[in-house]
Amino acid sequence: MIKKITKLVATTLVASVSLLSSTIAFAEKLKIALAGPVTGPVAQYGDMQFIGAKMAIEQVNKMGGVNGHTLEGVVYDDACDPKQAVAVANKIVNDGVRYVIGHLCSNSTQPASDIYEDEGVLMVTAASTNPEITTRGYQLVFRTIGLDSLQGPTAGKFIVEKIKPKRVAIIHDKQQYGEGIATAVKDVLEKHKITVALFEGVTSGDKDFSALIAKLKKENVDFIYYGGYHPELGLILRQSAEKGLKVQFMGPEGVGNKDISAIAGKASEGLLVTLPKSFDEAPENAKLVKAFKDKGEDPSGPFVFTAYSAVQVIADSIKIAKSTDPEAVAKTLRSNQFKTPTGDLSFDKNGDLKDFSFVVYTWHADGSKSVVK
Repeated sequence: MIKKITKLVATTLVASVSLLSSTIAFAEKLKIALAGPVTGPVAQYGDMQFIGAKMAIEQVNKMGGVNGHTLEGVVYDDACDPKQAVAVANKIVNDGVRYVIGHLCSNSTQPASDIYEDEGVLMVTAASTNPEITTRGYQLVFRTIGLDSLQGPTAGKFIVEKIKPKRVAIIHDKQQYGEGIATAVKDVLEKHKITVALFEGVTSGDKDFSALIAKLKKENVDFIYYGGYHPELGLILRQSAEKGLKVQFMGPEGVGNKDISAIAGKASEGLLVTLPKSFDEAPENAKLVKAFKDKGEDPSGPFVFTAYSAVQVIADSIKIAKSTDPEAVAKTLRSNQFKTPTGDLSFDKNGDLKDFSFVVYTWHADGSKSVVK
């Protein structure tokens, strides 16, 4: 009898240890760095990226994790500053994190990606659109958003075919993203013989644009394209209205933020903006949209769903590759198609999406937008 009891205890103990080992193995964390602006003038865009990535991590974990791992998102603040982004990238490497969702601003993403490629860290940006980021032959750099070389021509084609202006001013913020997309628009307009009367940069962080507005009046422009982010354009819109400059403005997804209405007020009404499709309005995403709203989060920002998809394609590739090695996962990313809330995604040799489209919206003073028919 004593032998039977001893055997039963031993068997139970082995089973318990086995179960505990299994639980520990499953509970092993696979960290993903979420790199972008927590602070600074465009922190609102960082919020979009963070809530999208965190929701994806939550959903993946609810479905059982990835090959015995649960995902854990770790936020790193680069303030959309290139020097801080480099410091963040080095910290991510030193922390032993091997996957990154980010960075957000192109001028932060590019120098950070140099470090990740050298150190074997896989990066997927959900927001950086400058083409140069993925033209350097890197194997560990991807993105789940389209390029300025697509967005710029979309805007340019719309201006040529729908607006048909006589004299255009193109303003940019002298940064990689803003000047890059402004140049892409300029190239399209000049190809179609539309006069670009002014191509000029402003300094990010400037508050007084009276000299610029005076110059725009002098040049007698009838349309203005702005390449950059919402803080500066919001002020330009407001000050232009105050000084009687009544001209149609247009900008990229960097200005498509509800805060531009808070800055510009009524002057933001009628602004034209190129943005990714409103994935939050797709019927197939209704359940996911509800999950965001149940948490009091806004799923309508341009980088929310692209960030969600960035996490998902990493998780799916780890499952397919049956490996957490970034190089194996990168090869899997390039050789498969992934069903995500932003569509069926596949990547080319550069790590860019094979298919992505931008849509022209009319922005309204209440912070809403509507598709231009």
